Amino acid sequence: MKVLKFGGTSVGSVLSILNVKKIVEAIDEPVIIIVSALGGITDKLLAISALASKGNAGYEADLSEIVTRHLEVIEGVIPCVSLQNEVREGVMSLFDELGNILKGVFLINDLSSKTSDTIVSYGERISSLILSNVIKDARLFDSRKFIKTAKQFSKHIVDFELTNRLIRQAFTPLPRVSVVPGFISSSKENGEVTNLGRGGSDYTAAILATALDASTLEIWTDVDGFMTADPRVISSAYVIDRLTFTEAMELCNFGAKVIYPPTIYPVYHKNIPIRIRNTFNPCAPGTYISKERNDTGKSMIKGISSINDTCLITVQGLGMVGVIGINYRIFKTLAKNGISVFMVSQASSENNTTFAVCNADADLSVVVLNEEFALERAQGEISDIVAEKGLATVAIVGENMKRTPGIAGKLFGTLGRAGISVIACAQGASETNISFVINLKYLRKALNSIHDSFFLSEYKVLNLFIAGVGTVGGKLLEQIRIQQSTLMEQNALKLRVVGVANSKKALLSREGLNLDTCIRELKEEGDNSSPRHLCEEILKMNIFNSVFVDCTASAEIAGIYEELLKNNISVVAANKVAASSLYSNYVKLKETARQRDIKYLFETNVGAGLPIINTMNDLINSGDHILGLEAVLSGSLNFIFNTLSADIPFSRAIMMAKEARYAEPDPRIDLSGKDVIRKLVILAREAGYKVEQKDVKLNIFIPEKYFEGSLDDFWNNIKELDAEFEAMRKKVEAEKKRIRLVAKMEKGNCQVGLREVDRYHPFYELEGSNNIIMISTERYNDYPMIIKGYGAGDNVTAAGVFADIISIANIR
Repeated sequence: MKVLKFGGTSVGSVLSILNVKKIVEAIDEPVIIIVSALGGITDKLLAISALASKGNAGYEADLSEIVTRHLEVIEGVIPCVSLQNEVREGVMSLFDELGNILKGVFLINDLSSKTSDTIVSYGERISSLILSNVIKDARLFDSRKFIKTAKQFSKHIVDFELTNRLIRQAFTPLPRVSVVPGFISSSKENGEVTNLGRGGSDYTAAILATALDASTLEIWTDVDGFMTADPRVISSAYVIDRLTFTEAMELCNFGAKVIYPPTIYPVYHKNIPIRIRNTFNPCAPGTYISKERNDTGKSMIKGISSINDTCLITVQGLGMVGVIGINYRIFKTLAKNGISVFMVSQASSENNTTFAVCNADADLSVVVLNEEFALERAQGEISDIVAEKGLATVAIVGENMKRTPGIAGKLFGTLGRAGISVIACAQGASETNISFVINLKYLRKALNSIHDSFFLSEYKVLNLFIAGVGTVGGKLLEQIRIQQSTLMEQNALKLRVVGVANSKKALLSREGLNLDTCIRELKEEGDNSSPRHLCEEILKMNIFNSVFVDCTASAEIAGIYEELLKNNISVVAANKVAASSLYSNYVKLKETARQRDIKYLFETNVGAGLPIINTMNDLINSGDHILGLEAVLSGSLNFIFNTLSADIPFSRAIMMAKEARYAEPDPRIDLSGKDVIRKLVILAREAGYKVEQKDVKLNIFIPEKYFEGSLDDFWNNIKELDAEFEAMRKKVEAEKKRIRLVAKMEKGNCQVGLREVDRYHPFYELEGSNNIIMISTERYNDYPMIIKGYGAGDNVTAAGVFADIISIANIR
């Protein structure tokens, strides 16, 4: 025998009721069907009765709408006209009774709890009457005759001994199909109508399943089962196939509204499994709940649940320390006033106790506790009770967490990297639930971060904001687009570009942008923006696993790094401005990233895609010390000096470098040596030396006057140096040497200047726009480490930025 509960939208329309009929008639064993009110009528009846109690005649029109809807359903689900008329007559009789009760409420302007319980019972009674006439051979029962309650404070508690005996009597013999209205019951003392509270139809089903030793309890609803998290917040949430009773209870208590929490207690003691099914998707397997643990999952936790209606109440004072009975008085006072507490956290010093209640109970909690501890407050032993609103409670749940080291560490590490502060936390000795309270504005971010970190998501996700979508940024977007499917298939990594910006506009989308069209959409639909505005919008979005990617050369963009890092957003920069700025700023950015356990990466600041900075860091982290560096770091200048020939003068070589995009649009930036200085400063700092740009000795090879005036002036005047450089070229060619702009650092002393190198020198064979660096360390002293390759170009620079992004994704 099975017990099936159908509720809410499961019996809310003609289609859903016909689905119920099909599901039940396909079962070849006795079935008991528990029915909720049709389509959420209970809430509407409560609203109507409230109107009537205030003398508002509008309740009649609202009741008429409900009547009309039920009559339409009857016509849609019962094809036989004579049976339609019979059912319609029965339903209208019940609605007439209901109308008379509501009229009485309207006339006396009063609504007692007894009358309210009677009014809301009509929803289930009418729905079950309709459904019993839809399903073949179904017999209708009245649950008021066998589910008996006793009053305890303001609630009706089931008398299980009496109820179980009456259920067995009522269902002997057991019909093929039984239909029972859920939610409603009656008092064992006087037979008056009572109810089992919100979600009581689930509870009704569990009570009958336990009393009659059902093989299974099936809860048919409008979702496929328990989800790993709220799918409205986390799009990658998926159905959990198996849960233990304990796991299901923990998830229900913390906001997963799939089943009513007390439903689990009765069936747990008889080990009757529960299966959650979807009326609108009956082929889905749903979630199976039993005593058996399932250890085959890929994650230590089964799901994440949350309550966004949270207020923390704190009772504190030195007068609490060592005093027996303080907590007894706290919770006794709350219980007397009908206030439910769903989380408790206490300091081991005993000088404070913090607990969570819903916001609606917060003010009353403060009042009654201030009264209870009035004497202690007057004596200064206990402070005034404090309530903190605007919070959310999150719980991670899973029996596999038991005796597994590192779960709490991973949880709080994940929250820390996301920049989320935990206000209070609690974990029982059962180790199946870790609960914590955070600011409500961080709830979405927290849920996504945890879901991603504990591998409940199919993919690890990085959310990228890309500033600068011209040459390097455009290539980066193209590389991400091409590689996206491979990263998802092979690395379970999803790179989601949620923002792009240029110097004037920004385009942001939490769901992600289309990489094929986002640059065009930025130009056509982007909002006017500035670096400061962009920063504010990124922080406002508050997205988990965020990475800001700077493909500009803007000092203003570099100026927002610190604020982004302080808000736990990693930064990947092709922009050299920040890392080569004042040493104090460089240290501050690095230190902020370290403290926040996020990343500030700028590998492409030097050598484009060459692994120079990472290699230096690996050497230092392994205990080596960098003594000196010697490098050709300007791909554009190397291209210029390699291109010089009898046929190509100096001025023409500069133009060719610009056309090939090796040089900046304004080549004076490269020719001044300032770009190389910035690169050398970055390398020296990464090697462990405190160096400023002004400390670098520059042996300038182009007179200062050529850097003055406009860019057009430069192009007109630079030809004056063609003869001088041709003479230099002939000289070194005759001596079988070549010209290189060399950056050198020796124990913190830095200089940049032209040098003639012979054919035995490693710099001699440096082709095109390539870069090269020789690193001398204590280990690599006699034979320095050499890194050589493309040092300029949009594609290789974008690839280097891409590599930095991937390195962030691999942090777990």
